[in-house]
Amino acid sequence: MSGASGSGAGRAAVLGAGSWGTALAIHLARSGVDTILWARRAACAADLKRDRVNTAYLSGCPFPDGLQTTADLAEALAGCRLVIFVAPAQASRTLFRAAEAHLDPAADRVVASKGIEEGSGLRLDEVMRQEAPSAPPCAILSGPSFAQELAQGQPTAVVVASSDEAVALRVQEQVTAGSFRLYRNRDPVGVALGGALKNVMALATGIAEGTGLGLNTRAALLTRGLAEMTRLGVAAGGSAGTFAGLAGLGDLVLTCTGGLSRNRSLGIEIGRGRPLKELLAERRTVAEGVATTRATLALAARHGVEMPIASQVRDVLDGRRSAAEAVRDLLSRPLKEEA
Repeated sequence: MSGASGSGAGRAAVLGAGSWGTALAIHLARSGVDTILWARRAACAADLKRDRVNTAYLSGCPFPDGLQTTADLAEALAGCRLVIFVAPAQASRTLFRAAEAHLDPAADRVVASKGIEEGSGLRLDEVMRQEAPSAPPCAILSGPSFAQELAQGQPTAVVVASSDEAVALRVQEQVTAGSFRLYRNRDPVGVALGGALKNVMALATGIAEGTGLGLNTRAALLTRGLAEMTRLGVAAGGSAGTFAGLAGLGDLVLTCTGGLSRNRSLGIEIGRGRPLKELLAERRTVAEGVATTRATLALAARHGVEMPIASQVRDVLDGRRSAAEAVRDLLSRPLKEEA
């Protein structure tokens, strides 16, 4: 895949030095964009500056020349016309609020985190709108993309969506370069929900795999999981077609089958009987699907949408039933037409 050079983007900031934020910063800097990567902790930013690699989250992917790092939010945002937010979903509101005081009003804001805020049930673009009501519409970046493979320069295609097509076009042109290709989409609701909901289904497929179930089960969960995602997405105002594209089916397949998927791997360990609390305590990276499962069901209840797979995942996470009981309950549901 080839795309337009990102060298015309001016200065860019990536806020969040986890694996995905680091990969995006590496890509932008490698493409000729003057890029700064912001880390929440000063010690982390110092390590990144010294080592020129994110050993904790993306080892083996050295930083290109021109990639700067800082823990100072004002320094990171000074003069930036492109700002990509990549904090964990449940920490995004705090970051949106802190960044707004330092942002150029004309800067393009891109949300690249995937999740739904627990408690409010809001998409992250809705959270940003609450924290910056006078700012232009943001863009949502989502799709099938493991951080390690993007950082390695492997061909990757994702979607950028905004209610303002001019914003989506600018972000598409600024970020597309080399082997990283962005497609535009006019459905920010569907793109944001697709990226969030697929993590719930990745937990489901992982749990099933951990119990010893095979490929037939995985295929059934993928297909029926996509049906659940689409039902909720359409009820929330998204387009059904979005869920058949990169931000829906594409990301779902990757996250439910790929060996680098955090949510799938967490689900596998849960399916093997390990306690969720113990698993979360030993993980450095965030598995967004845990909080998103509860937020998803609150959102589904608000729209009157039934989500049986997500409901079973929640009950397994909360310890209300075993993985085997969850599978049994799904199989004993009333018979119905596929449509």
